[in-house]
Amino acid sequence: MRLSNMRVRGGFTLAEVLITLGIIGVVAAMTMPTLMNSTQGAQYKAAYKKALSALSQAVTLNVALDEWDFADADGDTVYNISKMLNERMNVVRCAAPDGVGIDCQETSDAIKDAKGATYTARNTADSGTGVEDNVELSADNTTLFFNDGIMFTFEGAAANCTNDPTKDGDICTGFIDVNGIKAPNRIVKCDEGDSDDDCEIKSPTDVYPVKFYDQTVLPNSVAARAVLYSK
Repeated sequence: MRLSNMRVRGGFTLAEVLITLGIIGVVAAMTMPTLMNSTQGAQYKAAYKKALSALSQAVTLNVALDEWDFADADGDTVYNISKMLNERMNVVRCAAPDGVGIDCQETSDAIKDAKGATYTARNTADSGTGVEDNVELSADNTTLFFNDGIMFTFEGAAANCTNDPTKDGDICTGFIDVNGIKAPNRIVKCDEGDSDDDCEIKSPTDVYPVKFYDQTVLPNSVAARAVLYSK
C-alpha cells in the first residue's frame, strides 16, 4: 500500500481531555464568586433605587390626594406615616408597636423574630452621619414589608418630619433593607474613600440608611449616596 493513500486521523487522548476539564474547573471556581457578588450587588443597587423612588412617589401621591406629607404627620390615627405608606404602597405585612395608627397582623414568625433583633452590620466608615455599627429592629420601630420583599423600618412614633426651621419638627431617619430580614444584613460602606467626592463601593450590600422629611426621602450616609448616584 502506498503512503499517499493512507489517512492520518488526529484526536485527543483521555488524559488531555481530563487535564483540559480540570483547568476549566479551576478557572470557573476562581471567577464564579466574583461574578456572583457582582450580580448580587447590582440587584441590591437596583432594589435600593426602586425603594427610594417608591417611597418618594407614595408621599407625593398622598399630598395630591390628602394634602399632607411627612411634616404634617402627628402620630395620630389620621396623620400617621405608617398609615399613609400602608395606603399608598403594597404593604403585605408589618410589625409595629401599639398605638401607631396601623393595624399589623403579625402572621409571620420571621417578623416577630425581627422585632428586637440586631443586625450584624458594619459601619459605613462615614464621619458625622450617625450611622451605628449595628442596625436594630427595635420593638419600638414600625417595620413595613412590601410585596417585592423590600423592608422599610423607622421609629414607630415618627412625626413632624421636616427640614423647615420655621416648623416644629426635625428630620426623621430609618433604613431600607432591600431583601427584608434575609442575610447579609450589612450596612453599605465605602470600600475606598470616606467622602462624597471619593467614596467607591465595589460590592453594594443590602442595608441603606435613609432620612425623610416634608416630601423627600434621601440617603443618610456617604455610602448610600454613592450607590444612588453611581452609574
